[in-house]
Amino acid sequence: MGTYAAIRAVASYLPEAIEQNDPANPIGKKVGIAERHVAADDEAASDVAICAAEALFAAYHIQPTDIDFVLLCVQTPDYFMPTTACIVQDKLGIPQSAGAFDFSLACSAYPYGLAMAKGFIETGMAKNVLFLTTSVYERYINPQDGIIRPLFGDGGTATLISAVESDHPLLDGFVFGTDGSRYDTMIIPAGGSRQMPHATPIVYDEPDARGNTRSNYQIYMNGKGMTSFTMHTVPPLVDEVLERTGLTRQDLDGVVFHQANHFMLEKLRTRCGLDDVPFYNEITHVGNILGGSIPYALATLTEEGRLQDRHHVLLAGFGVGLSWGGCVADFGAMMAQKE
Repeated sequence: MGTYAAIRAVASYLPEAIEQNDPANPIGKKVGIAERHVAADDEAASDVAICAAEALFAAYHIQPTDIDFVLLCVQTPDYFMPTTACIVQDKLGIPQSAGAFDFSLACSAYPYGLAMAKGFIETGMAKNVLFLTTSVYERYINPQDGIIRPLFGDGGTATLISAVESDHPLLDGFVFGTDGSRYDTMIIPAGGSRQMPHATPIVYDEPDARGNTRSNYQIYMNGKGMTSFTMHTVPPLVDEVLERTGLTRQDLDGVVFHQANHFMLEKLRTRCGLDDVPFYNEITHVGNILGGSIPYALATLTEEGRLQDRHHVLLAGFGVGLSWGGCVADFGAMMAQKE
């Protein structure tokens, strides 16, 4: 027996406001997204993360004082400084003895965050890591962008990763990858230190035939480039995770990929040889919530009683960066939810 990191609990939060996709827009129909949740104007990234954490604490009888490290994945922080995780630590009442920091990833974030939590726990630096994801992407998308806006929603998730006694690793087979040469496949060009706000004027693209447009301060995505990257990267990622764990596809109890869109996931499932494995693909009422998409799926499966006692669930994230990562998680140590 040894001390290993395990996912003990997962919860999520979606803002109250819902934005329906235009049924006449072929994009939303093709990708299988009917609606998405949108954060209120006064709801910042930290607020979304805090709501997700509070949902976790309430559902599983977790006390803020139990937490000794906070990992926060955010690409839309409250401020450039200070670190949003520090704001969250204080507002949640987590002890000042806890560590806290942000990391900036999007669709690949969940495997990366699990790996960091595993490192802290299995080296004895922490016992209970609160891993949060939060996104308020909608305010960085032009309302007139009918290509990108139907895809993305706002939301947050909270995962408790804790030290448990086990005779085998409960988070295993981690694989990561990066291709920064294609960094501009999905990008907000202006507003950072490369194109400073005070020195970079706002410039809008010419509207296309459907009137879609965006500025250099809003999200641009090369959809074909992102699809090509995903289809070429994820199948070998799955193969390598299985190789590292010594598992076969027949050994898997389930697969949860980053919830990019329904169309892409169906193609990926077949290309990865996973048609006979339980496979989560439900994005209709949420949209793509980036780093929160995998844990949101896990929270949903938990609430439906479809995750507990599954010992070999393959998780894979891929997207902005370009970046990808995967692992296998054992959910046998999950805590019981409050009645």
